[in-house]
Amino acid sequence: MSIQTVETELAGRKIKLETGRLALQANGAVTIQMGESIVLCTAMMAEEGKPDADFFPLTIEYQERYYASGKIKGSRFMKRDGRSSDEAILKARIIDRPIRPLFPKGITNETQAIATILSADLVNETGVLAITGMSAAMLVAGMPFAGPLAGVRIGMKNDQFIVFPTFEEMEGAQLDLLVAGTADAITMVEAGANELTDAKMIEALELAHKTIKEICAFQLQLVAKINPTARTYTVAKASDEMIQLVAGIISADDLAAYKGGAKKEIKDAIHAIENKVLTHFAAEIEAGTYKKSELLGAAGKVMDNSMRNNILERDQRLDGRRLDEVRKISIEAGLIPRTHGSALFQRGETQALTLTTLGAPGDAQIIDSMEVDMEKRYIHYYVFPPYSVGEIKGLRGASRREIGHGALAERALLPVLPAKEDFPYTILVVSEIMTCNGSSSMASVCGSTLSMMDAGVPLKKAVSAVAMGLVCSDEFKKSGTGAYKILTDIQSFEDFAGDMDFKVARTADGITALQMDIKVKGITTQMMGEALQKAATACNQMLAEMAAVLPAPRAELSKYAPIIMKIQINPDYIRDVIGKGGETIQKITGECGVEMDIEQTGLVIITAPNKEAGDKAANWVKAIVYEPTPGEEFEGTVVNIMDFGAFVEFVPGKDGLVHISALRPYRVEKVGDVVKVGDKVRVKLLKIDEQGRYNLSMKEFYQDEKPGVQAPKGPQAPQGSKPMNDGYDF
Repeated sequence: MSIQTVETELAGRKIKLETGRLALQANGAVTIQMGESIVLCTAMMAEEGKPDADFFPLTIEYQERYYASGKIKGSRFMKRDGRSSDEAILKARIIDRPIRPLFPKGITNETQAIATILSADLVNETGVLAITGMSAAMLVAGMPFAGPLAGVRIGMKNDQFIVFPTFEEMEGAQLDLLVAGTADAITMVEAGANELTDAKMIEALELAHKTIKEICAFQLQLVAKINPTARTYTVAKASDEMIQLVAGIISADDLAAYKGGAKKEIKDAIHAIENKVLTHFAAEIEAGTYKKSELLGAAGKVMDNSMRNNILERDQRLDGRRLDEVRKISIEAGLIPRTHGSALFQRGETQALTLTTLGAPGDAQIIDSMEVDMEKRYIHYYVFPPYSVGEIKGLRGASRREIGHGALAERALLPVLPAKEDFPYTILVVSEIMTCNGSSSMASVCGSTLSMMDAGVPLKKAVSAVAMGLVCSDEFKKSGTGAYKILTDIQSFEDFAGDMDFKVARTADGITALQMDIKVKGITTQMMGEALQKAATACNQMLAEMAAVLPAPRAELSKYAPIIMKIQINPDYIRDVIGKGGETIQKITGECGVEMDIEQTGLVIITAPNKEAGDKAANWVKAIVYEPTPGEEFEGTVVNIMDFGAFVEFVPGKDGLVHISALRPYRVEKVGDVVKVGDKVRVKLLKIDEQGRYNLSMKEFYQDEKPGVQAPKGPQAPQGSKPMNDGYDF
């Protein structure tokens, strides 16, 4: 294949697509370049469909390569690029989500797409480029893909939108919006925002779609040069004839029973209908005339159509709710005693138990990635155990879904977290999904808010969240016109058989996070605006119910939470607090039982299990950095003896010389006659010489002592001595 290239310019940035140079045996291989960032996107599709597959076997991978940014992996023991990072998994998901709906329903040909980062210039983000590059690769491969599809990131600073913002431009941005779509409609949205209004969000979405149209047209220029041959593919779905056949067995009464307020009631109705169909066609199944999977697929389609028609024609949902009605909510806070914060948020049958743990600043997570190294002081994990949906499965670590949902809930709370200067704790929040009937990720957002407030984290505002759904007519799917209904707070079956999952997180004043996935070819910004309005109403209702249980963060932290103390010192003393080879700081943390973090500004942060330990460490640090003045008196310890005098540590980390002539008010022949190493002694600071050395004296405290009649030595200081910190204020 000859090398084919197309270039265009968008928002002042040049984008280049190329095929025919790399990965020549792949069905489709395209490199996409912006600046010096280059992503290789490859797409492969099997010649034949997988037998008995009841889903589209599509896998998409996003492979970070440290060489792309000129880095070597930070681990001392593992240098090979290995398991995908959470960030790479999240980027693979944002490629997968808009692409999957653009393949024919029921396709069973195994398909694999891999985005490999060849060059990362640390200016232009590669994840958004991979969406467009993968679309081009699939088009070049002739796959049955209803593209072109394009991705664009929109930032906002000072109320001004930025198309394809750089990493630098995204620092402190009010909006981070990633949109994917075709020339006709938006297919995916992922956003984090600092309480953005609905109107501003819609404006950003419209700008994103305008840019997407230009990129889609640009891709077609490359496809025209290749003129790919369309691939054949296999579809395994219930035929219209099979659906009609099964529909004749399922009565109106059967479908009328397909409803319920509880997930089990609906499941029981489904199983009853399935059993009826299988019993009716038992002989045909035995003879091989019909496959069991085909009959069950057709029965499922009949039930889905019934549910959808009831919503479109009668505004009737499976559980009897109005289209805009939120399920019943119950909330408990502080129910787990030994955690630092806890909350149980339940909406309908979806139940999230969220636990908060507060740690030292040093507990923050260090992210060593291909593009940027960063420190995370707020971490949210979402855990979805199999028992939450009544299943039995092996536990093999966090799934892609768990990583994605955890990141979304984490993003939703970021705008309301207190600044590190005001609340230096590391915050780890874990949402354990106890039971699920849809919208569990949004329940974890509400639970996280309540759990952190229960822990005493001074959140700026409460955040609630809801999942919105969509059911649209066949006419709408074909032409974009026709009936559609937007659903508030969707449950599992409405998500599974519906056309959209639109997650919205917000405070009372604006949006903090969005995530949209659709199963149709796209929706308009007008429909998204309608969904956002209904979501705002639902979120405000939930905020009111949350406030009724926990109106504000607790005034005090849990008694089990660590205590953090902050001391600002002169940065010149950092080396003294750390000590040679870390000796001093290790001694402080070991003896006091605390953790210490020191920033370059001189801010010392002490994390202690209790106030006593914290005060002990704080006083130790203050003593090290204390700047004594001549004339002050101290209690010290003899640390060394020389012929010409004794060295006394009069404050931690500082010692001075008591010359032999200053040991007593009379002549001392031998230093060892009056002091020994380890003696507690009283000293007075006489002066600090030009080299910063301390000259001390003891004789002022022995005026009544006669030669040969010495004060007792040992651990006790001379009579009348004062506490070590007397004479200066901590």
